[in-house]
Amino acid sequence: MIDPDLLLDFGAELVSYDKGDIIFHEKQRASNYFQIFTGQVKMNNFTGDGKEFIQGLFSEGESFGEPPLFVDISYPANAEALTDCSVYRLSRTGLYRLLESYPDEHLKVTRALAGRLYYKSIMASELSGQEAEHRILRILDYLKKHVYHLEGTFSFRVDLTRQQIADLTGLRVETVIRAGKSLEQKGELKLVNRKIYR
Repeated sequence: MIDPDLLLDFGAELVSYDKGDIIFHEKQRASNYFQIFTGQVKMNNFTGDGKEFIQGLFSEGESFGEPPLFVDISYPANAEALTDCSVYRLSRTGLYRLLESYPDEHLKVTRALAGRLYYKSIMASELSGQEAEHRILRILDYLKKHVYHLEGTFSFRVDLTRQQIADLTGLRVETVIRAGKSLEQKGELKLVNRKIYR
């Protein structure tokens, strides 16, 4: 995403988080730009009965939480360290100065946001009416292509738990397990030592 040297030039700090640390809370006012140096972050919400819904997964080089920063509102979800991670944190003022000074970086941010908006619109229709197997393949294919930039059959080793896949797709974990076995029988997935490959 944005060149890390530019982030530092405009006042960014490199902040370390342990797995499970909350980087920001839902309903907290957006005040910083975040970009991952190492590790992974998830954005999530919890339903009234405590069920987690994962809004997105982000890894090295990706940013997260920008939309509310640009419109000066509160975060619609929590950001949690999925692994130990280091994250560049830049104030809104610093980000604005950087983007005004470097239009190419501004375009990178705009493209990333457009890609996420596209993904959200596709997933909204997918999750509302499709069968479990279709939902699972759709989210895995998105991660494979757009997050990890992989191609080829079974080149993507899915490092998500069955529970995390359920949280991403709005399914129950038992449904994910059954659908995974069915997809393996159909040749869509491969299961090796309890790990899924797509």
